[in-house]
Amino acid sequence: MFFKLISRGSKRNRKENGLFFSSLLVSILAFYMILSLSHQDVMIFLTRMECNAVDKLLTLIPVLYGVTLFLLFFLIYYASRYQLERRRHEFGVCLTLGMRRSRLFMMLLLEDLGGSILSLAVGLPAAVLLSELVSLITARLVGIGIVGHRVSFSWKAILWTAAGFLLIKLAAFLILSSRISRQEIGSLLAEKPDGTRKQMPSSLYAAAILSGILCLAAAYTLAVQGKAWSGIRQMGTAVTFGLLGTFLFFWGLRFPMELVLKTGKKNRKLRVFHLRQMQETVIHRSNTLATCSLLILAAMCCFGAGMSIFRYYGENEPHVLDYTFTGAQDAESAGKTLAEYHLDTGFSDLFEVKTGNIRTTDDYEHAFQMEPVMSALRGLPSSTDTEVLLNNLGYATYPHLISLDGYNRLLSAADLPELTLHTGEAAVYMDRSFTTFERINILNRILESEPEVILDQEKIHLTGTVQTTGLVTDRAITLSFALIVPDEVFESYTQGKYDVYLNGILAEDVKKQASLMSVILDLNQRLDQTGLSYESYLQNMGRQLFYMVAASYITLYLAVIFLIIANTVIGVQFLMSQQKSGFRYRTLIRLGASYDTLCSSARKQIDWYFGIPAAVAVCSSLFGVRSLLAGILPSSARSSLSEMMVISAAMILGLCMIEYIYITAVKRSSDRYLLTLMVPVREE
Repeated sequence: MFFKLISRGSKRNRKENGLFFSSLLVSILAFYMILSLSHQDVMIFLTRMECNAVDKLLTLIPVLYGVTLFLLFFLIYYASRYQLERRRHEFGVCLTLGMRRSRLFMMLLLEDLGGSILSLAVGLPAAVLLSELVSLITARLVGIGIVGHRVSFSWKAILWTAAGFLLIKLAAFLILSSRISRQEIGSLLAEKPDGTRKQMPSSLYAAAILSGILCLAAAYTLAVQGKAWSGIRQMGTAVTFGLLGTFLFFWGLRFPMELVLKTGKKNRKLRVFHLRQMQETVIHRSNTLATCSLLILAAMCCFGAGMSIFRYYGENEPHVLDYTFTGAQDAESAGKTLAEYHLDTGFSDLFEVKTGNIRTTDDYEHAFQMEPVMSALRGLPSSTDTEVLLNNLGYATYPHLISLDGYNRLLSAADLPELTLHTGEAAVYMDRSFTTFERINILNRILESEPEVILDQEKIHLTGTVQTTGLVTDRAITLSFALIVPDEVFESYTQGKYDVYLNGILAEDVKKQASLMSVILDLNQRLDQTGLSYESYLQNMGRQLFYMVAASYITLYLAVIFLIIANTVIGVQFLMSQQKSGFRYRTLIRLGASYDTLCSSARKQIDWYFGIPAAVAVCSSLFGVRSLLAGILPSSARSSLSEMMVISAAMILGLCMIEYIYITAVKRSSDRYLLTLMVPVREE
């Protein structure tokens, strides 16, 4: 009989509080995914390419794990408190019928343990499958394919997930059950309504909500203008304004709610009742609602900014070259070495790109002068982009030179139109990591007039558009400013002293043999035997993939945790307050209110109770995401802020759909509770 009670109670807890059970499952998924990160194929691959960056990322995992345990403890404590408070009367009846307190404690412990084991039994297999799916999708998006894949099953991650989850569940249970089991039977059988709150003058609430709006506006201004990232003090000021404004706004909500109560139509069913209920809930829980709104804001910012960064690094650098051979050897000897090891047949094209300095003068400060370009920039309306261009181009007095023939071979490989330069003409080259699309467009408008500049006392014209296609596979050379000149001009200015980079493009039949990652890894092993210095596309791919993984895994993990905590707390708060107001609903039932009318009133309360913090979070997230992107992205990516904000807005809209699911789940729980009140109870 005892174990039947345990089984029945555990099953009823899951059925009546599916929101909390679902939140626990999602928490287990998030725990396992972050703990098993180092065992996934993507991270194993990245360890070869970006070992230092990966090591730093993995050192954050224990910190995230500890912080998450701390946050989820309070979530579990609060939700479990609601479960136990809902069964107070049941516990009082059990003690009245003779059940010992130790036996009651053991019953609750076994119920909680059974629910925890079931959560792990369902959550861990789902976590393993989801982890595999995310790993494969990440690899597929970056273009490395699925080769040599092995299941990233991590016993260590499973053990730490189970241990951490059971630990916080047990700690929360011991605290709560000890409080319940020590209470007297009379206090367990009696309902425990919320205490009263002192009402302040309406003018004080009006001043609070106005001050909150002003503080939020100040925080938004500092964030959008980028001043929040200029120093620790400025960041602290923006965060302080944001926090203070949020708490003041929610504390002052009592003023507009009182206005709504006094105005409008009062002949609607239970309108005054559910408005009074909402007013009391806000009075009692304004700080909690403010905190949950901030958590939802953090989730939306993490999710929106993370997905935008994922998209940027996934598409930022087009794949043109597969290999670049560097070092002391010249291109001809590198080609011979490749042929000697029968590796040259693996390439569909091998071509040289030559870069060098001006050797015909030692006047580094005046070797190149482009006053017409600088004058055109000064004549444009003042903006951040023009100021940056003026500053950067002011130092371009001794630029690198690039040979036209090699660069045209590069453009041809990228399926771009080749350049045509005559004697006395040059094209401007700027690496993408040093500029933005807006600045490139500004220069392109100036170059349309083919301004006359001076290169070592010779007049030449800058023509065409700014070129940005990478000269080599990865990091061997990145030039902030250079000039592309005809080959004979290049030879003349460099005096035959220049660097040669041999770029290689893999043959199509080689690529079709397996995935690009597998092909390059295999070729790298063979190239290591030749003694050639080289860089492969894997270096570039590894860097992009690292940013994509860091953005997707970490930000999504934090977003999920914040969203779970915020929504579960809001839902549990409402259900607890509804239960404590049960006598009011019973009074309405005696006065003739129908079940549908009560459900409609409660559903409106839930819409407002969830909607207010969510609406504030959505409004704040648009500014928060904008600030995050402006602060953490490199300057070359900030030109895509508008496009990224569109992506972020779509992600935030997706989170709003998740909010709707939470609201629906709470409404169903509310309907079930109200249905129990429709049954008459004896009061003697």
